Amino acid sequence: LFPPSSKGAMMDNRFATALVIACVLSLISTIYMAASIGTDFWYEYHTLSPAENISEAGRVIWEEFVSEEADEKTYTDALFRCNGTVGLWRRCITVPKNSHWYSPPETDMTTNCISFSLSDQFMEKYIEPGNHNSGTDLNRTYLWRLQFLLPFVSLGLMCFGALIGLCACACRSLYPAIATGVLHFLAGLCTLGLVGCYVAGIELLHQKLPLPADVRGEFGWSFCLACVSAPLQFMAAALFIWAARTNRKEFTLLKAYRVA
Repeated sequence: LFPPSSKGAMMDNRFATALVIACVLSLISTIYMAASIGTDFWYEYHTLSPAENISEAGRVIWEEFVSEEADEKTYTDALFRCNGTVGLWRRCITVPKNSHWYSPPETDMTTNCISFSLSDQFMEKYIEPGNHNSGTDLNRTYLWRLQFLLPFVSLGLMCFGALIGLCACACRSLYPAIATGVLHFLAGLCTLGLVGCYVAGIELLHQKLPLPADVRGEFGWSFCLACVSAPLQFMAAALFIWAARTNRKEFTLLKAYRVA
């Protein structure tokens, strides 16, 4: 058996290592989550000949795409035809520079983006995209709203957990780390829910608006960052909770041993 002093030192080192690893995982997951929210590559469309498509239609596609009255079908068709990308906050298409109806297709392309307004994020989705008289599609409406709200809830929980962790350091106690672990676990659930909502929303949209034969769609690297962030949050939560609970248990046993 180890003497009480050496055993306590060994346990402190083990818990400190677990907390350092948990903090690193938490920091990485926060960076990944923030990067995924702020980038526009959650879903990407790849068109065989975007330059020819945009030249045939002149500037009509771009004007409809940037219009404040553009509905879901209008901007989705533009995304199909012009190598579009979609994020949580913005939608982007790739068009030739200075494109005119009378000019040949250009090879010099530029990416232009339009932000979703706050009202767009909470706007109702329709059973037939673009047809306001077809009724509200509740599934897609709430999936869209959740995919907007959940990432901010996830980041908020992790930030609040970090504040509790700082308080634990100030108090020189590991026990508040349990709350940090629980908050990270809830943040992981929110991130996992975000990923699920986004996948379900994309699949339901493509059932309403199938991809053209010459268009290929795939999830982008922003989506992958969110997918990686969720398990990192769960691992950090497990380490925080394990370190706090095991340290408290060892402290109780050591105290009982000294009393005896």
